[in-house]
Amino acid sequence: MVKLITISAIFFLQAAMAQTKTEKLDSLFQSAANDGTFNGNILIADKGKVIYQKSFGYADVKAKEKLTSKSVFELASVSKQFTAMGIVLLQKQGKLSYDDPITKFLPELSMYNDITIKNLLVHTGGLPDYMELMGEEENHNGFATNQTIIDLFVNKKPPVLFKPGEKHEYSNTGYAILASIIEKASGKSFGDYLQENIFKPLKMNDTRIYRRWFKPEKIKNVTKGYIYSDIIKGFVTPDEISKDYYSIYLDGIVGDGMVNSTTSDLLLWDQALYTDKLVNKQDKELIFSSYPTQSGKATRYGFGWGISSSDVYGKVVSHSGGWSGYVTYIARYLDKGYTIIMLQNVSSEKTSIPQMEVKNILFGTLYKADKKKMEEMAGTYKNDKGKERELLFEKGKLYTKLDPENKLELIPVSENKFLVDGFQPEVYYEFVAENNKISKYIITQPELSIRSEGVKIK
Repeated sequence: MVKLITISAIFFLQAAMAQTKTEKLDSLFQSAANDGTFNGNILIADKGKVIYQKSFGYADVKAKEKLTSKSVFELASVSKQFTAMGIVLLQKQGKLSYDDPITKFLPELSMYNDITIKNLLVHTGGLPDYMELMGEEENHNGFATNQTIIDLFVNKKPPVLFKPGEKHEYSNTGYAILASIIEKASGKSFGDYLQENIFKPLKMNDTRIYRRWFKPEKIKNVTKGYIYSDIIKGFVTPDEISKDYYSIYLDGIVGDGMVNSTTSDLLLWDQALYTDKLVNKQDKELIFSSYPTQSGKATRYGFGWGISSSDVYGKVVSHSGGWSGYVTYIARYLDKGYTIIMLQNVSSEKTSIPQMEVKNILFGTLYKADKKKMEEMAGTYKNDKGKERELLFEKGKLYTKLDPENKLELIPVSENKFLVDGFQPEVYYEFVAENNKISKYIITQPELSIRSEGVKIK
């Protein structure tokens, strides 16, 4: 009987904690919606169980059609993880190798014979940005497609920005080329291949490749993407700005974007990646690894995912996106079990992705530090290069001051160790006392093996 009461008490406590998190999340997003920094859908899960899911704002502003949990959003660069998975599946099917040169499938790009498929996956290929190259063209007839990109590179032969593997530079061009390789290797359109090999097997019934201007379709629950216009001081869709708006012209291109989905479908995707439904453990190790450049510098990027790792949050894989009024984000805390999905269909200078605020709510106070001791840690420090850094103690919190207008909170993780909030790769401050007084701090950035010190001068 005592055991039953104890177990019930534990369940009650867990429920109360979950409720508190839910209330805090709701307060955060209600506030963001009210001040115009968030218009979209949010889903947060703990080990696959939804702990918060809500919609804020409109799918169609003019029609006053509100967003619902079934609303479909353009994922922008969050699409890249699906392009990468397409490549992984083709490798498993024996239709390509990661080390294949891209010219095996696109021989017309012979001037880039040294670039491999893996280079494109992890953004070390060095291909210049196709949007910048297209911006130099005077005439834009019809819609650009992936073939337009290939033709442009064949005709202009722009030099690589660096030798393959030498550096890491995020590349939309690389992922558009990967989509073309998927089509060549599979003999299917990019959309059909993903549909048959990813979306359908995972029952992602509201997910597809959708190009609203290039190939209009009637899709249930699809949202419109809105961009803030300074001219009318309000939100408009790209085609209301101009029929020649750049994102309309580029609407035929896939691979670096154009996957459309819902928060619920993305949770199905997230949970499938904890299983062997699509790929096995060895494949996932490849997908969720950070690949260094030839010099050994960490890229913190895997196959379509940004990668980070720390003692506090464990391993985290994430990606954000922004395009034609859409602002998107997904994060998977692989060791802790949290999933954060945020999809917005309004883009302006005010729009934000409050992932740090969400993370702080989910993880709560990492360590209950002594406020008096934190106040003693505040002050001015001089580092080993002679530069001064001011630490502030305000309203019970410790901050590092970056400049007159910006500061970052130092979150306590132990008695003397603090994590810099919102900085990647993660940075820690560890305070050292001499004669019972704080005398210096030691800053470490473990992922980059960086260490420096600052001596307190006042």
